[in-house]
Amino acid sequence: MARTEKTATKPKKQVKRSDAPVLGPVGMLRWIWTQLTSMSTALFLLLLLAIAAVPGSIFPQRRVNPEMVTEYLERNPASGPWLDRFQLFDVYSSAWFSAIYILLFISLIGCIIPRIRKHAKSLRTPPPRTPARLDRLPQYTKLEFDDAQGTVPAPQEVLQGTAKLLKRRGYRVQMRPDGADPSVAAERGYTREIGNLVFHISLVGVLASMGLGGAFGYGGQRVIVEGETFVNSLVSYDAFSPGTNFNPENLEPYSVTLDKFEILFDRESETHFGQPLDFTAHVTTRRGPQAEPQAEEIKVNHPLRINGADVYLVGNGYAPVITVRDGEGNVAFSGPVVSVPQDSVYTSMMVAKVPDATPDQLGFQGFLLPTAMLDENNFGISGDPNAINPQLHLNAYAGDLGIDNGVPQNVYVLDTENMTEINSRSLDAGGIILEAGQTYELPDGLGSITFDDLKRYIAVDINSDPGKLPIAIFSGLALLGLGVSLFTPRRRVWVKLTNGGGTGGIEFALLARGEDPRLENEARELRAIFERTWPVAQDDNEQGEVRGN
Repeated sequence: MARTEKTATKPKKQVKRSDAPVLGPVGMLRWIWTQLTSMSTALFLLLLLAIAAVPGSIFPQRRVNPEMVTEYLERNPASGPWLDRFQLFDVYSSAWFSAIYILLFISLIGCIIPRIRKHAKSLRTPPPRTPARLDRLPQYTKLEFDDAQGTVPAPQEVLQGTAKLLKRRGYRVQMRPDGADPSVAAERGYTREIGNLVFHISLVGVLASMGLGGAFGYGGQRVIVEGETFVNSLVSYDAFSPGTNFNPENLEPYSVTLDKFEILFDRESETHFGQPLDFTAHVTTRRGPQAEPQAEEIKVNHPLRINGADVYLVGNGYAPVITVRDGEGNVAFSGPVVSVPQDSVYTSMMVAKVPDATPDQLGFQGFLLPTAMLDENNFGISGDPNAINPQLHLNAYAGDLGIDNGVPQNVYVLDTENMTEINSRSLDAGGIILEAGQTYELPDGLGSITFDDLKRYIAVDINSDPGKLPIAIFSGLALLGLGVSLFTPRRRVWVKLTNGGGTGGIEFALLARGEDPRLENEARELRAIFERTWPVAQDDNEQGEVRGN
């Protein structure tokens, strides 16, 4: 009868898992700082900043055009207030955009400072020790000296000469004459990290310069009629967009007078006859209260640069000079009225408001035809953009212009809700047609309007950005640093005397830190230099050939 033995199973020892260590407040802050100052976080914040800027191009911005924001809120009573709560009409000064901007600064600076310290330490660190087996490295060469070609140099002479040759090629060299195998260790490519640091520092500089321009810069628009002078003060602008920390006292005093505006039209082409070819604004500038006047020009893409501001030519047109007398015979308005071109032949829409007329306020709207002609339906059209036969075709209104209630109005739109039409094609009185020098008497003794003259005007955009020059400088440095970082290889070279430090020859090897497809060429060039410098034996064996693994 077989005996069955029972084997007792030894119970496994229960290992008690210890609880994870508690970071605590200080440890948590260190962990947050480590995460914030990582390069991946900086890249994420940079991408997030670009995404956060998108709503600024989708929704109207209160700083640039408050009227459009008000209109948007009126047209969208449900979604508009919610968008305003999230500061989507003030994107670039909003709390969330500023938070991303500041965090990106902190992250980049937190990345850069440790890398600067580490690189400064590595610059003081000598090249690594010479390997015992150079033939195991990717690029290895062994050269034997031949005393038949000349005097074989002494070991110290070989080491010093090798060090000089490598220094000329940009290597950082350390001679190691002591020991069983005297050698020279060399390393190059530290400028690669310097270029990388310059790139990242320049990126911080670009962001800081953008913030500087947004805080202390300004932009504005102004329409200047021939003969008028623009003085750089707040009241002279038609529209003005200040920076967040802009101070009106910082406006540089200067003046610009438009003497004449010229347009060169195409008069030779059959397909593009009358097309404008060139725009030139002849101006007189004063760069200070006591400065002498200077004659200058403004062209498209050639702005006037004056006292830190750029004056760009962005538009032009005609400004009819009119005189309006009220029902009592007094001059209620006299001066140029800006008209807005509607087509290529400068058919221009014109609106004139005369709030000082009595007994009723007067308003005029219609068109200026620079070269008036009649089409097949006997409607007035302009046949040429030049002012050859200028005419005004206007409708007149009398009543309340709506200006006195304090609500801002568009100067190019006439509100006729509380006004009565007194001249138009649909009335017996007919519309108003005036040529230069003519006067038209309004019905019911309400006054008269005279077409005195026709002038040109220009629309200019004035921009002052103190961060523009720093942005250009830092952008150039960033490109320079990026080029250095991309095209500077990191290499190490070791040159060792053979035969136990005797004068039998040398062996050297190269090692790349990272990808370096030109490492083999460098080995061949070093071989050629050593062969020209030392009496190297010429043989056909593989011993004297560059060998790459």
